[in-house]
Amino acid sequence: MALPQLTDEQIRTWSRSQKDQWWFKNVYRGDMAQLTLRSAFTGFLLGGVLAATNLYIGGKTGITTGVGLTSVILAFALYRALAKSGIAQDFTILENNCTQSIATAAGYMTSPLISALAAYMIVTGHIIPWWHMLAWMIVVSLLGVFLAFPMKRRFINEDQLPFPEGRAAGVVLDALYHGAAEQGVYKARLLGWTAALAAFINFISGDGWMRLFQFSILRMNTWLGLKEPWVWAERIDTYYYDLATKFHLWTPSILGTDIRQLGLRLTLDFSMFGVGGLMGISVATSCLLGTFINYVILAPIMIRHGDIVTRVTAAGATIPISRAEIVNQWSLWWAVSMMVVGSLVSLLGKPELFRTFFQRKAKAVPAADEVDVLKHIELPLWMSAVAVPILTVLGATVSHEFFGVPWFLAFISFPLIFVLTIICTNSMALTSWTPTGALSKITQFTMAAFDRTNPASNLIPGGMTSEISANAANLLSDIKPGYMLGAKPRQQAIGHVIGIFAGSLAAVPLFYLLFLPPAADGTRSAASIVSDQFAMPAAVQWRGVAELIAHGLKSLPTSAVAAMIVAAVCAAAIEITRIVTKGRFPLSAVSIGLGVVLPPEYVFAMWIGAAIFWWQGRKHSTPGTKGHDFWVEGCEPICAGLISGWALTGIANSVINVVLYS
Repeated sequence: MALPQLTDEQIRTWSRSQKDQWWFKNVYRGDMAQLTLRSAFTGFLLGGVLAATNLYIGGKTGITTGVGLTSVILAFALYRALAKSGIAQDFTILENNCTQSIATAAGYMTSPLISALAAYMIVTGHIIPWWHMLAWMIVVSLLGVFLAFPMKRRFINEDQLPFPEGRAAGVVLDALYHGAAEQGVYKARLLGWTAALAAFINFISGDGWMRLFQFSILRMNTWLGLKEPWVWAERIDTYYYDLATKFHLWTPSILGTDIRQLGLRLTLDFSMFGVGGLMGISVATSCLLGTFINYVILAPIMIRHGDIVTRVTAAGATIPISRAEIVNQWSLWWAVSMMVVGSLVSLLGKPELFRTFFQRKAKAVPAADEVDVLKHIELPLWMSAVAVPILTVLGATVSHEFFGVPWFLAFISFPLIFVLTIICTNSMALTSWTPTGALSKITQFTMAAFDRTNPASNLIPGGMTSEISANAANLLSDIKPGYMLGAKPRQQAIGHVIGIFAGSLAAVPLFYLLFLPPAADGTRSAASIVSDQFAMPAAVQWRGVAELIAHGLKSLPTSAVAAMIVAAVCAAAIEITRIVTKGRFPLSAVSIGLGVVLPPEYVFAMWIGAAIFWWQGRKHSTPGTKGHDFWVEGCEPICAGLISGWALTGIANSVINVVLYS
């Protein structure tokens, strides 16, 4: 069923009052169930699961994957199955939309945990108490919600901006509930089967799972005398190196450095295949280019030159050259330069993001004659007027008391954050791109002008920029499909708040479990945040900017400074070329930099996933064919299944190791 919408001429010439009256008469479904107990409960649980998978994947890649359409399909399939079984009534389309709002809000609550907050702990060595982390995240996220609603009336009601990602969710919901339900069931099955496959592979790769299954259930250690359980090696080149050691076979190296020290391994991580499928061939190829330049060319040269060396700690421990040491000692700096310059040039190349909010439009009806027909269903503006100042004070308080940000800097950061939030929301409205990385760096460098010595002074305000702007932008992206389908915006706002709590309550305890496991004596160390399993590339990037602010370029090797300059020039050239060619140029400076801080094995796996879907998409380009339905229409559920199946099994493996065998 075609969704009713205004024409371009009506959008351009009608007043907001006229548009609101048209929407209230032609689209609004005031008598349909929306925010019910079951939609809230389903969204809360689903959001917690999606937040957990996002935290797991974010710890590996620094990327948070979209969860909106995944939650739509899962909720639809669940209640359609329950309805067919006679257990419960089917979800209404607005209940599903509300569940999606809650789940999406929860899924995106993981961003500060894998970036600013993790970087703060790495730089300072201070472990943030869980309730400090929880309170800070909830306060700044709620601030984003109350900042969003005044913008909602402008961006959605009046300007009718596209919000492409939100619109896609609305179109999918309309298709599922009005004639294409079999497509939703088919996609849910794709998601389920791929999740099961990924879960099984990770099950046999997990040392915790195999110890529990083989030793505690089958008792193989008793009747076979095993000391360690058998596991399928996630790094599949392990089998070759075992044979190479046994039979003295050739060990690959570059300029005398073992490629394993460079991180050039092969992994069978199905979640990375899924991430690659979602990111697309262009971004994945850019990441692969960054990996190749750094680990195949530059790192071996710098090791031979002596700018990357084996280190001896103050305690006398020897730290050999490894991928992490390559990043920490040298590569991080040109990667950060590439990402920061690339993201800022890309942002500045979209002047419409700055113009749109401040433009005034001629109205066909004088303001005095306008009637607010949506007053009873919109979030009252007085609530934002009251809540924003209160939450601003609370945000400054928790930043000062919990993290040591000076009062003055805590308060003066908010006007800048509010302006950057407007830019971020406008970007989401036009492109579905939230430039939180670039915007948070603006805050970091601005705060550094006042205080270079305290890392909290730039990391925490930068984190607030990211979290506030992301919540505001994502809330409006969630409200867009509700606007298309006739939902009550006030109830969607409440749903988003429920999602904030769901994501926080799921992600914060899991953060300590995955990244800060207790040692034998019960203590936790920030040194465990970055590990072989979790590279934490986003946190590493934030740490790099903070250290660059604190120490300046004089503390870096000359070659690293030269690489930063070259990287900045190349990043600017790449992004300017993308702007001139209107996005047709395939490379991305930010993605090239990301390929440097990500483990090469993950980058290669992501590229394989992206290449498979790209090739199959070209091969099956005709809509309606089985191949097109599977590889093109089914791309997101397949990738979501690979990610969720692998991540949830990996999380469970960590829980088993900590609870049963630590």
